Amino acid sequence: MAPDMSAYLLPMTTTDDELDRDAAVAVLPVGSFEQHGPFLPLATDTVIACTIAREVAAAHPVLALPPVTISCSHEHAAWPGTVSVSAATLYAVVRDVAESLRRSGVGKLVLVNGHGGNYVLGNVVQEAGGDMALFPAEQDWEAARAAAGLRSPAPDDMHAGELETSILLHAHPGLVRAGYEAGDHDSGDRRHLLTLGLEPYTDSGVVGRPSLASAGKGRDLLASLVESFGEHLRLLDP
Repeated sequence: MAPDMSAYLLPMTTTDDELDRDAAVAVLPVGSFEQHGPFLPLATDTVIACTIAREVAAAHPVLALPPVTISCSHEHAAWPGTVSVSAATLYAVVRDVAESLRRSGVGKLVLVNGHGGNYVLGNVVQEAGGDMALFPAEQDWEAARAAAGLRSPAPDDMHAGELETSILLHAHPGLVRAGYEAGDHDSGDRRHLLTLGLEPYTDSGVVGRPSLASAGKGRDLLASLVESFGEHLRLLDP
């Protein structure tokens, strides 16, 4: 039986629930639909973004939104199943969501980004003039990696490695297929990634050491991120 995705992909609150919450800040998970090697699903980044957003919403008074599930995954185009939209399309979707929220009385938006290739989100946030935040920031990830005791250096843990596999092993172990224990791959220098895509750097699609992943690390990663989110929320909604 396939796992029930609704519990963490789609918020199930009612309009009365949100009236009572009266949130000033909304949280929009932004994922992707791209290859994550042979043992993690194409929806990994979306699942992780939704999982972070769910944990954040359980701890803070925010409006949890459904995810953006397809984004800028062009560097993964060589693998079957990967689907992308342009940076311009993603930009427009996020801006439209923010404008719709403003019309309904929620003036602040946090983008919970699960995919490192969504570079355009930084520009959207910069142009919002203090009404948006991008989470997790690089420093939030650094703090979470330290709190969880991850052994892989961040630059080497790019894709389907220790961090992503750990979060899924903790929050959604049924989504992790056998084989991650032997799936390690060191891609070396990736300086031409934006030009060439990921294919020249890995046959499997993995960049990192998933063999080091554990559910305990995933738990500690998420706990640290929930704590870090508080600062972003205070900046948006003093």
